[in-house]
Amino acid sequence: MSRARTTIDIRPYRDRDEPAVLSLLEAALGGGPAGVRPSEFFRWKHLENPFGRSYMLVAEADGQLVGLRAFMRWEFTAGDRRYRAVRAVDTATHPAYQGQGIFSRLTLESLDELPDQADFVFNTPNEKSLPGYLKMGWRVVGKVPILVRVRRPLRFATRVRSWKTSGEARSVPVSGAQIASDVLVDGAVDGLLAAQERSVGIATPRDATYLGWRYGGAPLLDYRAVVERDRDRVAGLSIFRVRPRGGLVESTVTETIVPAGDTRVAGKIFRAIGRSAGSDHLACSFPPGSTTLRAARRAGFLRVPGGMTLVVNPLGHHLDPDPLDLASWALTVGDLEVF
Repeated sequence: MSRARTTIDIRPYRDRDEPAVLSLLEAALGGGPAGVRPSEFFRWKHLENPFGRSYMLVAEADGQLVGLRAFMRWEFTAGDRRYRAVRAVDTATHPAYQGQGIFSRLTLESLDELPDQADFVFNTPNEKSLPGYLKMGWRVVGKVPILVRVRRPLRFATRVRSWKTSGEARSVPVSGAQIASDVLVDGAVDGLLAAQERSVGIATPRDATYLGWRYGGAPLLDYRAVVERDRDRVAGLSIFRVRPRGGLVESTVTETIVPAGDTRVAGKIFRAIGRSAGSDHLACSFPPGSTTLRAARRAGFLRVPGGMTLVVNPLGHHLDPDPLDLASWALTVGDLEVF
């Protein structure tokens, strides 16, 4: 029996809402990318983000929280320009209150406030949620290419039909690679970051603060790192996560940072990931024309059909380069991975 319509109030998230929000997320979305939803994961994601606290609205009805709309703060650079952005994440409506327009109300009220706080909204919706975004002003930018390098051809060929575009929640035990937080310690990669290739497109600024939060501080996601050293200095770094993809095991390469033009170091790192993770295949995405993309192709990575659907709502701002043009972007999996 469906629940009769009731009065629904929309208001900003308050810190004391956390227990109720975690219960709502569990009821509506399950365990999420980490498999569980502890408070430390929520706080890392929404409160400790170096780009700022997430913009969040909640819906209340019958004395309880029944809806959440969260937009993570993000920043991008393009040359000397810096964009303020938000990423649409953690949309939840309690199962007993679905069909009452809560998603639309939360989203539209957020869009009334966000133009003063951000240049655009971006995210990578699945096929099920994409139509709802398009109705509310999001526009499809295009498919961000995904490249795959197969390590176990026979196993991959027999199980590729079960390959999924998004990984399952649980992680897979990894041996032979360092924990990312052990690598991203104070000052350890500063020299490498200073020598890294500068993007000409819209890209996340990869500094020590961002990397330390995104990968070193992420609870439960078990990011690993492969480091190439030249004597005592870090000459190259790649961060990845191993997880199931249907009947396969994938090493998802989220970041690879090498000195500009150094495809040799990048190639060595890709081979090291394959050896350390023991996965069936590796997957990555790197900006067109980049050192890392050239190295990936030389290492045997091939583009697979489809990709990650990038959508943007420009919030009425005129931007140059234009985030509605896929050619303007310089993305990695780390920018788009759902977490």
